[in-house]
Amino acid sequence: MRTIGVAIAIPEPYGGELQRWRAALGDPLAEAIPTHVTLMPPTQVEDDVLESIERHLLAVAESGRPFTMRLRGTGTFRPVSPVVFVAVSDGISSCEQLANGIRSGPLERELAFPYHPHVTIAHDLPDHLLDKAYEALEDYECTFTVEGFSLYEHGADSVWRPQRDFALGGPLPGPVPNRPSSVASLRR
Repeated sequence: MRTIGVAIAIPEPYGGELQRWRAALGDPLAEAIPTHVTLMPPTQVEDDVLESIERHLLAVAESGRPFTMRLRGTGTFRPVSPVVFVAVSDGISSCEQLANGIRSGPLERELAFPYHPHVTIAHDLPDHLLDKAYEALEDYECTFTVEGFSLYEHGADSVWRPQRDFALGGPLPGPVPNRPSSVASLRR
């Protein structure tokens, strides 16, 4: 069994900025999770279905188109979940369409919570740190073009690593431009 997820990586310099905020707040997951918007949460799959999953993701990506994403302000899932996030203000419907397409076929699954695209900046921290994250980034804003998404795998060392990129609208020559080249590039 493998644990996989599908996400849109937040491009530089924004991904690094938000990664540094997460680390500065003391979030123990900051170095293990690249800055992203989840399209499919962690899911366990058998090794023998990975090829069909990649074909499925390719078909979903090819049916999509690049879109503008704006991150703006903060939000929280408290009291249901101890999470503070930077909100997606533009690109929500595009994320929803991709997420619905991805969570079909070989990746069909029910979600524990309704899908809500966001960028986590603090998770499972004491309330005063969650408050600090909420206030510190309440005026945060950036805009960029999403040109693709990536399949990630959760490693034995608990680090999420991109395994394959999928370009919206069809193949690109090389890596998807909105994905950092490695987790290390996001560190201070």
